[in-house]
Amino acid sequence: MTPNGAILFGLVVIVGAVAAQSFAGLAIVLALCAAFAALELGSRASKALARSATIVAPLAAFLVVVWVGVVGRSPAEMAAGLAGTRTAAFAYVLTVCLRLFLIALAVQLVAMRFAYLTPLQFIRSLWAPLVAKKLLILTLSWIDTILHAIDRSRTALVTAAIIAPRMSLRNLANGWLLVQTVWLSVVTIALGRLRDKWPAENTVARLDQVLAAPAAELARTDVLWCGAALIAGTTAWFV
Repeated sequence: MTPNGAILFGLVVIVGAVAAQSFAGLAIVLALCAAFAALELGSRASKALARSATIVAPLAAFLVVVWVGVVGRSPAEMAAGLAGTRTAAFAYVLTVCLRLFLIALAVQLVAMRFAYLTPLQFIRSLWAPLVAKKLLILTLSWIDTILHAIDRSRTALVTAAIIAPRMSLRNLANGWLLVQTVWLSVVTIALGRLRDKWPAENTVARLDQVLAAPAAELARTDVLWCGAALIAGTTAWFV
């Protein structure tokens, strides 16, 4: 499978999950994702499912408290002026959470399917303009910068006894100082890269050479999975 095919598959799955009109339609899309995970990820499928569930779990708990515990009826029942039941409210929450779970799962499946590739290799093979590829690479390069800025800022504020290294009321009062310090650190590092580091290393020109390779063509596996996703999404729409 190629990165382009995987992204197309993920987009079709997300559209199918959003367009599904019922719980049965969402179950069809979920079955497709489970088949993809089992065949393409193998033993890593459980990790993708666990990550997606972890992402959705806090929101699911909040929706259960609001709609099942407090409101006690579904939005459809409220619009119709019915008394409603908690069972209908729970069914509504389950549908919403399953839809969000499928969206998160589609992203996880695509990301984990090509975990063996570096971000540069993945982006290089995409169907995208050269400018868009360079923008993606340069944006991803800021991840380590931001993490470094957070670590450096936290160390400085802990040393100055402005925040505590563990949970503390002092952190609640002075947490905004950490946010400001991180922001200033990121801006300082960014200006240094734009003014000195990237021009000295000729980074942009080198990216032009690296990313100029033609994008990979779709494989037969891409067509099969995208076709299956299209069928599942269409079925989910009408079920």
